[in-house]
Amino acid sequence: MQLTEKVALITGAGSGIGKAAAHLLAREGAKIAALGVTEEEVAETVSKIHSNGGEAIILIADISQPEPMQKAIQQIVDKWGRIDIVFANAGINGVWAPIEELQPEEWDKTLDVNLKGTFLTVKYAVPYLKRQGGSVIVTSSVNGTRIFSNTGATAYSCSKAAQVAFTKMIALELAEHRVRVNVICPGAIETNINESTQKRHLEQIKEPVEFPEGEIPLTDGAPGKSEQVAQLVLFLASDASSHISGTEIWIDGAQSLLQG
Repeated sequence: MQLTEKVALITGAGSGIGKAAAHLLAREGAKIAALGVTEEEVAETVSKIHSNGGEAIILIADISQPEPMQKAIQQIVDKWGRIDIVFANAGINGVWAPIEELQPEEWDKTLDVNLKGTFLTVKYAVPYLKRQGGSVIVTSSVNGTRIFSNTGATAYSCSKAAQVAFTKMIALELAEHRVRVNVICPGAIETNINESTQKRHLEQIKEPVEFPEGEIPLTDGAPGKSEQVAQLVLFLASDASSHISGTEIWIDGAQSLLQG
């Protein structure tokens, strides 16, 4: 197993990409700290890991709040004494609306969760990553990095673009401590994140574009699966990617090359 005795923090571990990554990394020997906003959100993930003979704990925190995140990180260290892998995956789509309708508090919510949440997740884990080196993986998106045609997704796209800049800054800062930092940019993946999306009055501002054979060239329009993204996370968490840091990797079936 590639990750035997490694300790991995995964935010947003209750569903979608985070859940798939938690199961895969656990199967590869990692001890999983599964973080969610509520216990119910991550209980199934942890229970399944236990039933498969793995080790996992539930962590409850709002990633945009410093004190709960500090406490969550401390729980990991109290339990296992180390942190080797951080998958800063949790995020929201937030409100998608014309710029004149997008409210300041809606902008703030999206940036707080997606960008500040990533910052806090990594910030409080860094002292423990530095002890022996490790890997940080951030979930960004094709939006804000290659795709800018999802009109109205301004706050979301800005938060995702900023995550890429954050990754590159931190990768250089932490390189001397043998901590690698990379960012993945998924396209259309079968998850439930769309449930957190609020779209308002986009019809009148969206540019009409038609892709007769579907928006995802590699699959003729079919979205990717969380398990495929989890395989990329495993690669970046493992020694197989030992010389990769400060890099963004798109996993979208060439969707962003068509739609950008």
